[in-house]
Amino acid sequence: MKQGNMMVEFLLSLSNDIALIRDKDDFLRVLRERLREVIHFNDIVINIFGDDGKSLVPYLYYSEGRRRHHPAFQCSGHSKLGSDHIFEAVMAAEQPQVFNVRKLLQAKSPPAYIPLFRETGIVEFSGIRLRSATQEIGCLFLFSEQTGTFPDPVLQLIKGVSHQLSIALANILANERIASQLKEIESYKQRQHLQKEIAAVDIIGNSREMQQVFHLISQVAPADSTVLILGETGTGKELISRAIHNHSPRKDKLLVKVNCAALPVHLIESELFGHEKGAFTGATERRIGKFEIAHNGTLFLDEIGELPLAMQSKLLRVLQEKEIERIGGKSPIQIDFRIIAATNRDLKKEVEAGRFRKDLYYRLDVFPILIPPLRERKEEIPELADYFLQRFTQRSGKPAMRLGDTVREEMMTYHWPGNVRELEHLMERSVLLTNGAVIEQLFI
Repeated sequence: MKQGNMMVEFLLSLSNDIALIRDKDDFLRVLRERLREVIHFNDIVINIFGDDGKSLVPYLYYSEGRRRHHPAFQCSGHSKLGSDHIFEAVMAAEQPQVFNVRKLLQAKSPPAYIPLFRETGIVEFSGIRLRSATQEIGCLFLFSEQTGTFPDPVLQLIKGVSHQLSIALANILANERIASQLKEIESYKQRQHLQKEIAAVDIIGNSREMQQVFHLISQVAPADSTVLILGETGTGKELISRAIHNHSPRKDKLLVKVNCAALPVHLIESELFGHEKGAFTGATERRIGKFEIAHNGTLFLDEIGELPLAMQSKLLRVLQEKEIERIGGKSPIQIDFRIIAATNRDLKKEVEAGRFRKDLYYRLDVFPILIPPLRERKEEIPELADYFLQRFTQRSGKPAMRLGDTVREEMMTYHWPGNVRELEHLMERSVLLTNGAVIEQLFI
């Protein structure tokens, strides 16, 4: 390859091609077609950092000859920093590194893939680190079946294009992550669509208490007010949240549920607000939080009384400012959302005990809805029981069943500490354990 102007012209031409790269296929095509105009290599492997931030795994692969369909060769690029001196050398150097397979085989304890290279015709290879201004991406390897493929001018060329290749690869990986996140959101939407009409079907109640709940739902659903749903465990707070969302102007957007009691303390902030890559140990990629997913929709904060005090203050700020900031982020993100919160705790007592912020309580307690326990509306038990009985017989494929008179009487005297959820599970269990057409025993 000639020096001087020809190299400059080639680099400018290659730069134009790199600027047009949009995806993995474009990237491979530019490497395979353009670089081979001036470098007589045979194979290409690009390794990127895995989720642990330490392992380098194959991301892009192109091979010729005996290695083209060789499964062992395709899987040979997995490595972990600290356990492979070749990857260590490449990632530690500013300049491209050249390795001779014969010399590597003569060294003590060569990596397991080096004999494989020799068996499949590789004579030498060169590697260079790939990094953008903000992140270490991985490394590029070019393999050759002949010696002398990587003289100094070629190495300078590889060095010259590595930065542009790094930027293009970083953009591709970022687009792939965004596409993955969009796919996750779309999957979430599809699951929501399947559940869309559940609230209209599953909320059953003819008692005066439940009629009052339905009235409150009808009053608050069209508004954008924050709702606080109160009630014991198993009373159906999530169904109420769905009913409010499904009858609101946001019904065509997402209802995103967060169970505050189920989130590990060290992950709550990331789960709610998201994080940038590298924000903390283990943050190997950017992640959008539940607030961003709920943009233009509704965020249901279940078990809000379990939220730690440190997070309560951050949640309060988000509710006040209507903006979030990802962990490690540099600028706030405006979010449009409606909040529905729920708890089985007495938040007034939690405030008095110092376990819940008073200002957050009043921010949430805009429109409270109290769901009465099942023991206070026992007249609904027969209708609920028959509804669940029909659902579970159909689901199990069994013939229609009915409850015996004695069982119905027993159900009316039982105190139902688990509320509607306990009744639902009892009916499912009874269907599975009953062989005849009449359920004569409660499996409490």
